[in-house]
Amino acid sequence: MVQLDKVARSNAATVLIQGETGSGKELMARYLHAQSARGAGAFIDLNCSAIPEQLLESQLFGHEKGAFTDAKHFRKGLFDLADQGTLFLDEIGEMPPPLQSKLLRVLETRGFRRVGGHADIWVDVRIIAATHRDLKRQVADGRFREDLYFRLNVVPIMMPPLRERRDDVATLAEHFIARFCGEMGRPQARLHPEALRALTGYAWPGNVRELRNVIERVLLLEADDEILPQHLPPELGGAAGPGAGSGAALGPTGDPFPAGVVRPLLEVEQMAIAHALTVCDGNKTRAAQQLGISRQTLRTKLKELRMDEAESTPEAAAED
Repeated sequence: MVQLDKVARSNAATVLIQGETGSGKELMARYLHAQSARGAGAFIDLNCSAIPEQLLESQLFGHEKGAFTDAKHFRKGLFDLADQGTLFLDEIGEMPPPLQSKLLRVLETRGFRRVGGHADIWVDVRIIAATHRDLKRQVADGRFREDLYFRLNVVPIMMPPLRERRDDVATLAEHFIARFCGEMGRPQARLHPEALRALTGYAWPGNVRELRNVIERVLLLEADDEILPQHLPPELGGAAGPGAGSGAALGPTGDPFPAGVVRPLLEVEQMAIAHALTVCDGNKTRAAQQLGISRQTLRTKLKELRMDEAESTPEAAAED
C-alpha cells in the first residue's frame, strides 16, 4: 500500500495496470486517482474495445462541426473533459494502430487536435491504462507499438486474480455492500460471518466483477438487514433455486460438491446457469456461448427452472 500511495502522488507518471478480466483494474485506477492531487478533478474512463474504430478518435479528441457526415455539432473529447484529472483507458490492447500513434503524441507533447481541427489543444491529463492482454507479446507480434508500450509502462501494476488474494474479499464485499445499499436507498446491510466465510472460500473465476454482481443481486433480491449464507447463490453455498429445501448445503469452502453429498442433476444445471450469468454480467448471449448451448436453449432452461425473472436485469436486457 505504501508503494501505491507513492504511485498515486506521482501525478504525471503514466500507469499500466495488467491483470485478468474482472480483476479490479478499474477499482485500482479510481483509487490511484482519488489518492492523488488530481482527486478533485475528473476521472474519465473509456473502454477502448467497446467503441468502433471510426468513432474512437472522435471520443478521445472531440471533433469540429462538419468534420464528418454526422458531425452536426462541435463536441469536446475525453482529453478535454479530463483536463486537470485522470483519463482511464481500459483494454488499451484493443486500440487500433492509427490511434496508438496519436495517443503517443499526446503523451509526449500533451497536445492534440480535434477531428477536423487545425489548432493544437494543450491539456494536463494523467493517463492510466489497463489491459488483460500480454502487451509484450503484442509488441513482438507487431500489433502494439513498442514506443507506446514503454511510454505507458512507466509505473507497471500487476493485479493478481481474486483467488490469489483472498484477504481482499472481505474489504471488497463491504465496499460493494456500502455502494449498493447507498444506490438502492436502503439501510446498510451486515455480512454474516458464515456468509463471509463462504465468500472467502470461493474461487471467484469471474474475479472482482463476479463478487460485485453477487453482492448486488443478493441485496436486490434476497437480503434485508443481514446477508446470510442461504442468501448466496448455490455455487457459494446458498439455498436459492431448485433443491433449496433438500438439505444438501455446500461445505464451508463453497465447494459445490462437498463430500457425501449428491446433488440432483436439475440443481447442478441451475448452478451452472446461475454461475455463467454472474460471470457474464447477466448477458444471456455470452452466457449461452460459455455454457456451449444456443441462446434459445438457455432461454428455455431459464423458463423451465423459473430463473427467467430473477436473472433479468436492466443491463442484461440492454445487452440482449
